[in-house]
Amino acid sequence: MIKAVFFDMYNTLVCYDPPREESQANALKQFGFDFKPQQLSAPIIAADEYFYDENAKLALAKRSDDEKKNLWAQYEAVFLKEAGIMPTKELITGLLLEMKNFKYEMVIYEDVIPTLTEIKNRELITGLVSNADRDMTAMLERLQLNTLLDVIVTSQEVGFTKPHRQIFEAVVDRAGIKAEEAIYIGDQYKIDVLGAINAGMSGILLDRSDYYKNDGIKEPRITNLGQLIELI
Repeated sequence: MIKAVFFDMYNTLVCYDPPREESQANALKQFGFDFKPQQLSAPIIAADEYFYDENAKLALAKRSDDEKKNLWAQYEAVFLKEAGIMPTKELITGLLLEMKNFKYEMVIYEDVIPTLTEIKNRELITGLVSNADRDMTAMLERLQLNTLLDVIVTSQEVGFTKPHRQIFEAVVDRAGIKAEEAIYIGDQYKIDVLGAINAGMSGILLDRSDYYKNDGIKEPRITNLGQLIELI
């Protein structure tokens, strides 16, 4: 019997405004590359996968300044390769400088409030598990998510990042349930879905861009949060 539904935050509940695809497309134009934003969705997801894999090995907050620079340089290299662009040192350096000028605001997806509200109406526990190295309280209040999430766990406070089982165990403990009574939803297959399963939960992949459609993933995969309601 499912008693709780837990969520990843970035690219699951909240996203960037303007979208990162748009910002990256504008940055590439400065170097003579013309891409439509939607063409950069898959390259960004691939680069995100690289970042989260590396972050699982050693959290960004625990790295030296040089290690952080190297990590972001490699992130851009992965992004460029996936976009079909030769990742030269000069181009990577230029794009990293452009990234510093990106101005983002975090916003919620349109399907978030209706889905969370329906889950709450079913008297299920809701929660957030995020690899966040800062306090999320102000942002969650601004987005009006604080009243819809019963339990909030971040890597900053527990000292472990996803996919390490300790961060998933922390949210289960705070919710006062057993791991097998919880579902976890996230946009990253390895750190979210497999991480949750390794901790004893059920894992669901939120694949908003259909990035994983040809990967033969056995676990449930949805393309919007509204589809989650049919699975709980």
